[in-house]
Amino acid sequence: MLIAGFPAGAWGTNCYLVAPAAGEECVIIDPGHQAAQGVEDAVRKHRLKPVAVVLTHGHIDHVASVVPVCGAHDVPAWIHPEDRYMMTDPEKALGLSVGQQLMGDLTVGEPDDVKELSDGAVLELAGMEFSVAHAPGHTKGSVTFRMPEQADIPSVFFSGDLLFAGSIGRTDLPGGDHAEILESLARVCLPLEDSTVVLSGHGPQTTIGRERATNPFLREVAAGLGDGFSAAPRRGM
Repeated sequence: MLIAGFPAGAWGTNCYLVAPAAGEECVIIDPGHQAAQGVEDAVRKHRLKPVAVVLTHGHIDHVASVVPVCGAHDVPAWIHPEDRYMMTDPEKALGLSVGQQLMGDLTVGEPDDVKELSDGAVLELAGMEFSVAHAPGHTKGSVTFRMPEQADIPSVFFSGDLLFAGSIGRTDLPGGDHAEILESLARVCLPLEDSTVVLSGHGPQTTIGRERATNPFLREVAAGLGDGFSAAPRRGM
């Protein structure tokens, strides 16, 4: 399997191109601010043919290059319906003061073909499987994508802004909810095998095992499960 990733734009958002191997079809994950050139460089370097763009959520730092990338390769974009509005109205998702500060001269909109993601769906794209899990908390429509273990290759988990190395996504923007993100961590992340490789929306890669042992938020969630956490998520740490 080939995974080519790079941090893009002012917010250093990780964009990933995933393919069975060089010279084959690929899926693009989260082409954010100023990601279009990096996508084209990776496509040329690895001789890839994009077939789809998939989005972990709708914040502008993850979707800003969706229109040019989809247009250049005539491919659809997949997003959860609760975050779809963010592609055309990103300021609403950031709050007025934050949105005005960050948007600048960015041009936004939907690509020609938008498909909606649902919890539990399995996308079969470019000869690969991506299991979708709805994971609200950072945004209402946040999702993760998990690829199954293959031979000697561990499962790969694209966590978006749900889980980072040592941290989790912020919940102070419109649609964010701290209790909800903790519940998503418990439901989506804790059941995964320790060997699962985590490729997040920002920062370095990690593993579920490492985060289970060291991430203060995941440790708190795991400890809370014994006290009925899943039924009554706690707010705050």
